[in-house]
Amino acid sequence: MLHHLRVRNLGLLREAAIDPSTALTVITGETGAGKTLLLGGLRLILGDRADPSMVGPWGDRVEVEALLEGEEEIAVTRVVPREGRSRARLDDALITVGALAARLEGLVEIVGQHSHLRLRSHGHLLHLIDGALDDGGVAALRDYGEAWADLEAALDRQTALGGDEAALHRELDLVRHQVEEITGAGLKPGEDDDLEAEAQRLGNAEAIAELLAESLRLLDELSENCGEVVARLRRVAQLDPASGSLPARSEELAALVSELTAELRTQADALEADPRRAREVEERLTLLGDLKRKYGRTLAEVVEFGERSRTRLVELEELLAAASGIEEAVRKSAERVETTASSLTNSRNAAANRILESARGHLADLGMGGAVLEIDLQPRSPGPRGADHALLLFSSDPRLEPGPVASVASGGELSRLSLAFGLATRSAATPTVVFDEVDAGIGGVTALAMGRKLASLAEQTQVLCVTHLPQIAAHADRHYVVRSTGEAAIVEEVVGEERLTEISRMLAGLPDSQPGQEAAAELIAAARSGG
Repeated sequence: MLHHLRVRNLGLLREAAIDPSTALTVITGETGAGKTLLLGGLRLILGDRADPSMVGPWGDRVEVEALLEGEEEIAVTRVVPREGRSRARLDDALITVGALAARLEGLVEIVGQHSHLRLRSHGHLLHLIDGALDDGGVAALRDYGEAWADLEAALDRQTALGGDEAALHRELDLVRHQVEEITGAGLKPGEDDDLEAEAQRLGNAEAIAELLAESLRLLDELSENCGEVVARLRRVAQLDPASGSLPARSEELAALVSELTAELRTQADALEADPRRAREVEERLTLLGDLKRKYGRTLAEVVEFGERSRTRLVELEELLAAASGIEEAVRKSAERVETTASSLTNSRNAAANRILESARGHLADLGMGGAVLEIDLQPRSPGPRGADHALLLFSSDPRLEPGPVASVASGGELSRLSLAFGLATRSAATPTVVFDEVDAGIGGVTALAMGRKLASLAEQTQVLCVTHLPQIAAHADRHYVVRSTGEAAIVEEVVGEERLTEISRMLAGLPDSQPGQEAAAELIAAARSGG
């Protein structure tokens, strides 16, 4: 229930506040005075999109505050700056607009003069139908939701498997081949570098042998010369004690030449042309090259790929062990979706018929007893909300073929249709219903019927109505008027003579007319008596 609404700097409203009654509250005023601005503020409170163009000339932001009551009182504030993002507070704590809308959902329902546009929406119409489901229908909707969730989970598991069972077997064969090929190669880190060096050595064995032989010949000569040098420097040391370490150093040189000679001789003895080994090395290098071409730029990357493949091989073997079960789960889940979708469709048809029966009754009360109203539930591919596509059809005369409401209904018919359908589908749990100029295009007896209908509804729930019809305003328990003062608009509650004056203005455009005020008094008296 809405207890209080205050707006500041909202369009032409510098500051305005209303305290609606618990029954029927109306808001009236001249065309263009700003009647719907108050409801614009209420829409902001309920989480509607903020539009900076709403900011008036008396500041750099719009401020709206409201006090609502559901299970407990809730204080809400919304600020919309001319530049930047809007901010919302709930019970003085910052809250996102989305969270605010979710928190207040179900407390206030707004039926606008363009509500028929929402009736063209498949999603909105289906939402209304689902709101009218009986206990069996609610259970069918829950069962379908569970079945759809199970199907999605099964499909997700199937996707995680990488496809169907045949695809898994194909991947398993490929991964097993990769593992066997890499494992069978018996790779060793750095092996390719060693083999390339050996291949180069084997390929140049003859030239290397010649160079080693020549080097050994020269070292033999050098060894003889080193012996002569050592003998002479030892003699120098005997003759000149100051020669110091020269003999030792010459001996070191001779030893080094001897060691190098021995090493080269060993290498020369071991070196021999080995065509067979050369072929083995070449074949091994070719194998390693193929593996690197397939699995990595280096042997280390090939080995790493092999480890990953071994892990995937184990995963695939485990998945395949469960694949047949998952295929069966997908099949059973799909069957359950189909079964529960059929049950949900039946329940929705029953709910749609209840909505239509109620809406037709409201339309008859509003002077459209001959109207044809149908809800066509058409089959569609199953989805999260079922396998139904909802379409609302209407004709003003039973001799006419029903068509989509927005295409075939006049402005006055759309107004009455919006009200009738809003009354037929509104949740009994909604404590406040707001009607925003749903009376466009109607008058006379139909206006009287609409006034009675809103007054009857206000006996069960709080109703706010922005209207231009005196027949509706006469039924109000509380009456607010929006007036333009030139540069601004003001909102005032009218009672007594002021209310008679306003309703007289609405009746004949002559607020001070004595006959007009008498007619207004008669209208109010008739409303109070239920006439």
